[in-house]
Amino acid sequence: MKLDTLIGEPWADYGLVDSGNGKKLERYGRFRFIRPEPQALWAPATDDWRAAGEFVPGSDEEGGGRWIHHEQTPREGWPLRWNEVSFTAQTTAFRHLAFFPDMAPVWGWMRERLEGAESPECMNLFGYTGVGTLALSAAGARMVHVDASKKSVEAARGNAVLSGMADAPIRWIVDDAVKFVAREVRRGRRYDGILLDPPKYGRGPDGEIWRLEEDLPDLIADCRQLIDENSRFLFLTVYAVRMSALAIGEMLRQAFADLPGTVEAGELGVREEARGLTLPTAIWARWSR
Repeated sequence: MKLDTLIGEPWADYGLVDSGNGKKLERYGRFRFIRPEPQALWAPATDDWRAAGEFVPGSDEEGGGRWIHHEQTPREGWPLRWNEVSFTAQTTAFRHLAFFPDMAPVWGWMRERLEGAESPECMNLFGYTGVGTLALSAAGARMVHVDASKKSVEAARGNAVLSGMADAPIRWIVDDAVKFVAREVRRGRRYDGILLDPPKYGRGPDGEIWRLEEDLPDLIADCRQLIDENSRFLFLTVYAVRMSALAIGEMLRQAFADLPGTVEAGELGVREEARGLTLPTAIWARWSR
């Protein structure tokens, strides 16, 4: 299977300014932040790493850590924009800033797949704060947004209001993704496109446990039943660095073997502004017709 790289380029409200020595310096609107980045194995391009804040990781493998702020930033966040979509950025306890900027080329690719489709219906599983949902909605898709976190879904709805899309045809679902997809299969539903960005580990609203390596194949098998020969795409991203793009690509190839179309896999990356190198961030696999 051929591997490919989807590279996120800088845009007005986001850029990877510099990277190196296990860290990355990014701009989010008018603020710059430093975050840990184990894959930045090289030396940074410059010594100018002035930033509004830095996330200092904890000593354990499970994440942990805290933000150290050098400048005051709005407690409730500040607005950013990608194409037609406006959303709130803010520092979170999970070291990111309430969205994943490296997903920008994925949003663009999915929108291209929907061109010419008449009132397509798509689903965003593990939809978080909804930037991907709104990117597809702005392209004319009727959306189903699913996340187990009520707080995340509320943030997504807030981003819809910020984008002027409060009345867009979006179903906001607080539910365990695995259970919701299983019910959709039993209902005989179909979708034109599915985006899923599952965490390595998670809990559903009723205490359901999600473990990526154990539960992903069954979830993909159920998602396959929601896709038919007239569907446009399924896109899977994985941020667990111990997994391989080849592995998730083969899983998808087998699950979609009975459908016409193409299965591809590869890495996500972000283009650094300082010297143009690509910082890898995640792996992905996709099926498209």
